[in-house]
Amino acid sequence: MMPALVVSTFPNAKALPLWVAQRQGFFARRGLDVAIDETESSKLQRERLAGGAIHIVQAAVDNALSMIAAGQDVLIVMGGESGMNDFIVQPHIKTFEDLRGRTLAVDSPDTAYALLARKMLAREGLAYGVDYAFRAVGNGARRLKAMIADVDNAGAVLNPPFSAEAQLRGMRSLGRLVDRLGPYQAGGAFVLAAWARANAPALEAYMAAYVEALRWLREDAHGAQAEDMLAERLDLARDVAAGTRAQLLQPAFGFAIDARLDRAGFDNVLATRAEPEGAHPRLADPSSFIDESYYERAMEALRA
Repeated sequence: MMPALVVSTFPNAKALPLWVAQRQGFFARRGLDVAIDETESSKLQRERLAGGAIHIVQAAVDNALSMIAAGQDVLIVMGGESGMNDFIVQPHIKTFEDLRGRTLAVDSPDTAYALLARKMLAREGLAYGVDYAFRAVGNGARRLKAMIADVDNAGAVLNPPFSAEAQLRGMRSLGRLVDRLGPYQAGGAFVLAAWARANAPALEAYMAAYVEALRWLREDAHGAQAEDMLAERLDLARDVAAGTRAQLLQPAFGFAIDARLDRAGFDNVLATRAEPEGAHPRLADPSSFIDESYYERAMEALRA
């Protein structure tokens, strides 16, 4: 019998494959009882994974690197997507130079998209802690709310549907992160290594069901159902839901085919992390914390 699983993600459009796998029965058909934990912040997510309250994280793999650098035995086991991120700013911000002396809303200052923001701004001649500051407010929904509530939150990295809603409110994009910074392995699945070893069949069944959900989403016949799900779960207007689905499936921007890990994108994650902090010795050998064997067995099960 498979153990009950708690899978943690952020309450945004990138959670759609999990909602699909649950509603369409892909988890159940593989004998899985999956509870979806929609987290408020990456910090809480990391703490709950370390404490055993959640089993699988489906979120930015840079958070896994943060745990590994801190000495925790974490494995990255599957890819997912590039982040689907836009650099969104208030209407009065016209250029990157206008961000000088401003504050940006982030989830956590030392992980994932905050580091990408630092890299992008450095290319524009702006230094973190000197020319601008970060304010930690939490996930994408909270970042958008912070920008709506206070124009002093001059910008944020946002993904669907929050990037679409922000622009409908008159905010502007200064560019998509993958266009400015190249391929990036943002979202993926990571777990505690000991848990993976003890629960390999459940982990592989989870990944097979997740890939089935991605394939279901790519079928045009399911477009209306997917948009309904987005509108329902995220309280979106229908046009925003339709635009969000299109972004999720956009090549080289949305979900990766079959959630395969992008090694070039992952190299960019490591390089981005090393730029402000220096290379960490625990991150020197990716083969010690990337294990795609579970994923490959899941794909074999799908082929069978």
